[in-house]
Amino acid sequence: MSKFSCHMKIYFISILFALSIIGVCGCREKSTKNAEALLPNDSLAVPDTGYTGIKQYMSGEYLIKEVTFRNGVREGLMKSFYQSGKLRQSFNYRNGLRQDSAIWFYEEGQVFRTTPYINDTIDGIQKQYYRNGKLKARLAYRKGFRTPTLEEFTPEGKLVKGYPDLIVIPKDDYRRRGIYSITLQLSDKSPKVRFYRGEFYNGVFDTTRINRIKTVDGTGKLDLKKNGASGNGYVGIIAEIMTGFGNNYLVYKKITFPYGDLN
Repeated sequence: MSKFSCHMKIYFISILFALSIIGVCGCREKSTKNAEALLPNDSLAVPDTGYTGIKQYMSGEYLIKEVTFRNGVREGLMKSFYQSGKLRQSFNYRNGLRQDSAIWFYEEGQVFRTTPYINDTIDGIQKQYYRNGKLKARLAYRKGFRTPTLEEFTPEGKLVKGYPDLIVIPKDDYRRRGIYSITLQLSDKSPKVRFYRGEFYNGVFDTTRINRIKTVDGTGKLDLKKNGASGNGYVGIIAEIMTGFGNNYLVYKKITFPYGDLN
């Protein structure tokens, strides 16, 4: 082989090698860009495994949240902020779960609400406050579920009374059609109510164990039908009433009827 042919062969091999290097780099760059495109937004990202310290989350130029981590798990204080930079919420975490009292603040700095947590579940008495620092309301929770306990107070500290009553209007059409109807309303005709058929389960309001009754403009209707089998002879009704303070007042009424085979 001539010296010229050898030089040409080496030249072509060098070009092919250079092109392969460029192709590999291009693939790596493309893979990196694709991977970056798949990364979630920082404000929604799961913390890096093993990270210890305080991580800040931004929305544009605003700091919206600070979270303390230990070995990649939330541990310690988590804070959220108003756009003004004032503290909005604070939660305490232990081993990734909310514990103790979570606190919400008015933008001016006063406490708005405190909520007790046990293992990431509301459990205990939630308290709400006026801007003047006086107690506004007390609501009871048990393992994440509301109980009927509710106390509300005026800005002057007086206990609120006089909640509406549950009014039951029966219609007996049993003998002709085998139906006993019950119309449900509040004594003040408020439309801010939901009616449920069922009981408080272990003293809590568990909507997975009761049935919601269709309600239109504050009026609910339940048709009990003759089924030929022995029944309870009564039905439990729970009214979930929205109060003027924005809380849910729960009231129960047991309604008996003159027939034992209604369902």
